[in-house]
Amino acid sequence: MPIKKRIPATLAALAVLAVAVTVPLTGHAQFVTGLQGAAGSTVGPGGDIYVTEGLVGRVSRVDPRSGAVTTFAEGLPPSVIGVGGAADVAFIGDTGYVLVTLVSLFSGAVDGIYRIDGPNSYTVIADLGAYTLANPSAGPWDIPTGVQWSIEPYRGGLLVSEAHHNRVLWVSQDGEIRELKAFGNVVPTGMEVLGSTVYLALTGPAPHEPEDGQVVSFDPESDSVQLEASGARLLLDVESGRGRSLFALSQGQWNGQFPGSPAIENDGALWEINADGSLRLVAGGIDRPTSLEIIGNDAYVVTLTGDIVRIGKIASPPFGR
Repeated sequence: MPIKKRIPATLAALAVLAVAVTVPLTGHAQFVTGLQGAAGSTVGPGGDIYVTEGLVGRVSRVDPRSGAVTTFAEGLPPSVIGVGGAADVAFIGDTGYVLVTLVSLFSGAVDGIYRIDGPNSYTVIADLGAYTLANPSAGPWDIPTGVQWSIEPYRGGLLVSEAHHNRVLWVSQDGEIRELKAFGNVVPTGMEVLGSTVYLALTGPAPHEPEDGQVVSFDPESDSVQLEASGARLLLDVESGRGRSLFALSQGQWNGQFPGSPAIENDGALWEINADGSLRLVAGGIDRPTSLEIIGNDAYVVTLTGDIVRIGKIASPPFGR
């Protein structure tokens, strides 16, 4: 499915979830520290922030006012190779769903969606690794079970972005899986939903040139895909703010070690998407961010170093007043 911009057709990159060594963060307010393999996040019941910790198979609940951290769920399959495990979390009503990835080939656990039934219990509702094995994309790819990146509630089910097989899936609460949108080698990552429109961040393949970092939008009922913005390296998430404003999170310049390795230190940035598709820099110098949440006019950025960084007054006028 063509996007209205050139996309290089090279080897798809893996998810940028490599474990990082904690280094001091300068220029931003460290709101939370000490998370283990932090990756995905969402704003859930009560307005709290829920963050996955892939290294330890846990989802933590963070109070956005005080920064207090409590455990929402644990006992999920942890990362086996230092990447993957619990990758993202979403809610349908008060029920939490956790996306687990990159474990089936190494531990026999399921790459899929886990419904949280209690603090220490869950039910696997969808085996996405098995689905991908049975329904591979055209490729090229190196991991047959895929790299599932993010989940987002949509029409009574959950959207899943598949960063390695380059597509977006839809999964019902009963575990039905179907392909919603297929792409070329664009490496889809974070998502946002506004009405019937899905907004999707793309990193593009290694070496992740700025023009390949894009935010696109689509309606699942349409064949078209609309380019919303481009120009930032390793775009990993997109979120809406006040007045339907849109923000994008970039990790920065790829470190060049191998496809799927993260950006260099302290090169991440938060951007506001302007109406003409250009990007306004909100904050730079963020160390290897992975996901973004917006509450009011404040941004909360999760990083590979196990931090949550809070950035205030993010929107430009009139929404920033």
